[in-house]
Amino acid sequence: MGGHLKQSNLITAQERLRDQVAHALRAALISGELQPGLVYSAPALAADFGISATPVREAMLDLAREGLVEPVRNKGFRVTEVSGRDLDQYTELRALIEVPTVGAVTRTAAREQLEALRPVAEEIVASARDHDLIGYLDADRRFHLSLLGLHGNERLVETVGDLRKRSRLYGLTALDERGKLVASAEEHLELLDLMLAGDAAGAEACMARHLGHVRSLWAADEH
Repeated sequence: MGGHLKQSNLITAQERLRDQVAHALRAALISGELQPGLVYSAPALAADFGISATPVREAMLDLAREGLVEPVRNKGFRVTEVSGRDLDQYTELRALIEVPTVGAVTRTAAREQLEALRPVAEEIVASARDHDLIGYLDADRRFHLSLLGLHGNERLVETVGDLRKRSRLYGLTALDERGKLVASAEEHLELLDLMLAGDAAGAEACMARHLGHVRSLWAADEH
């Protein structure tokens, strides 16, 4: 009996390490530490982390499924390059899904469900003010996906989650350096207030504008 428990604990620890490595790798992608087009080997990254190559390789495979990296035979993983056209297409898809969904949620969600998102919206603003990009991304993801979750369509939430990962909130570092991240963060509070006021059309317009701002901020960082 005890053997089974030990084994399950071990698996949990391995999975946790894999998730932690995947999180650290995403952070390095966002900050630009891992550069698009370059190939990184799992053993070399593992040496940086001070761990074995296996959880790094597993984490890289998770990132490959999300389209963030691609395997290069016998060499490692190349960081996927995201073109302006890719970003346009991701943004268009997000707008097609998120704009009408925000309108629908405004009409159906209970006040307390929307108010429960306010601390997350405030966390986005606080992270932007603190220049905490990983905290910003995490809170931004939770806010958007929780808001969409109020619509009750799990596949819709999964799809937007995948689109967000693929676009990687490109250019976030440059945006922060130019002092424009706080304004983008505050749009989440504006959106919430419009929804709480029952203004579905206003909320849809705000979401469309927010996604447009995110895309134009990316554009400013394209070379």
